Amino acid sequence: MALDIFFVLPPNLLLVDLAGPADAFRIAAQLGAPFRSHYIAPAAGVPTSLGLSLEGAAPLPEALPDEALVVISGAAHSIEAYARPEAREIVRWLRRRVDPGRQRVASICSGSLLAAEAGLLDGRQCTTHHTLLQRLQQLAPQARVQQNRVFVQDGPISSSAGITAGVDLALQLIAQLAGPALARDVARHMVVYFRRSAGDPELSPWLTHRNHLHPAVHKAQDLIAADPARGWRVEDLAGQVHVSARHLSRLFREHAGVSVHDYHTGLRLALASQWRGAGLSKEKAALAAGFSSARQLNRADAGGH
Repeated sequence: MALDIFFVLPPNLLLVDLAGPADAFRIAAQLGAPFRSHYIAPAAGVPTSLGLSLEGAAPLPEALPDEALVVISGAAHSIEAYARPEAREIVRWLRRRVDPGRQRVASICSGSLLAAEAGLLDGRQCTTHHTLLQRLQQLAPQARVQQNRVFVQDGPISSSAGITAGVDLALQLIAQLAGPALARDVARHMVVYFRRSAGDPELSPWLTHRNHLHPAVHKAQDLIAADPARGWRVEDLAGQVHVSARHLSRLFREHAGVSVHDYHTGLRLALASQWRGAGLSKEKAALAAGFSSARQLNRADAGGH
């Protein structure tokens, strides 16, 4: 039986808020997940953040099937965008037609503000882009707004932080609805990796040590991040980035501020934590992340890598 996913498109739609999660669910469907996507808005033409109009949206439905997932995309310049008549219609529709007892709701970035106005976040933990946290609390004074989180899930209500965090939330939802193995395959297909969980801060281990400009170090980091479970040797990485192993080790410390080994271990620990959050036992999560056992994982964690 197909699970219907309704993407709600506000005026001045931030395209990446739609495209990232929508593509994740599209790829999941291609890989066998029972997902069926719909794109809905108060008008067929939706103005976007890039100045292009997105055409062909279906009307806001009069009824939603049970178990449907309603994904509320965000908008650029949300103060102005959400004052428009189309946004006010979305809020009224959410209030009338969405029942958290029957449907799931996921907001992307500033989409949480529309959910807040509709009363869907009352009494719930939630988050949004870090620049909108205070506004979210004002709109939903009964909500428990969480800072410095990639995404937050509270029962049937999910919310994500800024922009690309919507992909992380989509992967988490895919893992819950269709299994972690399929979510991992989607992440690999998208080359974003199954990397962050609800408890992670916005600056995840997958993004730290990347604020430098050295191309060889970045390429080595990309190789590790693409497959952290692999037993990467410095010599293997050095060969692929066309420097000596000794030179790569020196470059890593100089530009990334960490050794190759510690960087690799940090990503493995993050991956193991992700798999634990997806429901694997500690032993299985350790093996999936490339550790030889849960004991080795514990030693790496306790030793600060």
